[in-house]
Amino acid sequence: MASDTTAEGSSLVFHPMDQFIVKPLFGDGAVGMFTITNVTLWLALAIVAVIALLVLPTSKRAIVPGRGQSIAELTYGFIYKMVEDVCGKDGIKFFPYIMTLFMFIVSANFLGLLPMSFTTTSHFAVTAVLALAVFLTVTVLGFVINGAGFLGLFWVSSAPLALRPILAVIELISYFVRPVSHSIRLAGNVMAGHAVIKVFAGFAAITVISPVSVLAITAMYGLEILVAFIQAYVFTILTCVYLKDALHPSH
Repeated sequence: MASDTTAEGSSLVFHPMDQFIVKPLFGDGAVGMFTITNVTLWLALAIVAVIALLVLPTSKRAIVPGRGQSIAELTYGFIYKMVEDVCGKDGIKFFPYIMTLFMFIVSANFLGLLPMSFTTTSHFAVTAVLALAVFLTVTVLGFVINGAGFLGLFWVSSAPLALRPILAVIELISYFVRPVSHSIRLAGNVMAGHAVIKVFAGFAAITVISPVSVLAITAMYGLEILVAFIQAYVFTILTCVYLKDALHPSH
């Protein structure tokens, strides 16, 4: 996240959003559908990171776990407990998908905090695909398991009869808004934090306030480390909540 700053008299010019520009990895041409970009590279590195964190340390399955295996087992237990608590025993069969989702997002978030890296989860194109995958999976699963009974998710039987049609419309709208809010929450929080760090980095070029700017960058960076984990957790637990609706749709 290097800062692009220039000083001209009393003016300071920097572009905090330039760090989110998608660029070809090779050459300077236009970005097409099959162009290998910086997004492609860092998405691939996120996958490599997941393999390095989960697959390689647990390949030997030592009785006395090493550091890497301990981290993998703790992560496994953390997500397993989340799925079991939110979705119930019926949701355990979907644990591999949810575990993969969490590890991919948290790996992409933390890789984006490295200097000169690219934060893939700051792009709605990435988070929207993840959110749509969850939305379509949950919707299809709901109809496959419950049939027409899945529509009971939108019918609030505990409400007065006169209000039920109105509430059904509200529930239906809120259901289709899910992938939008699901994706914007992740991308918006990640993008905002990185943009703020870039702004503080730009002010670091001014000698008078550079110490304050460095302290602000340090504080924001610490906050972003926390946000990287929290946003992955929020995305995953919301997935569990949506899955629970598909497994048990009646109000």
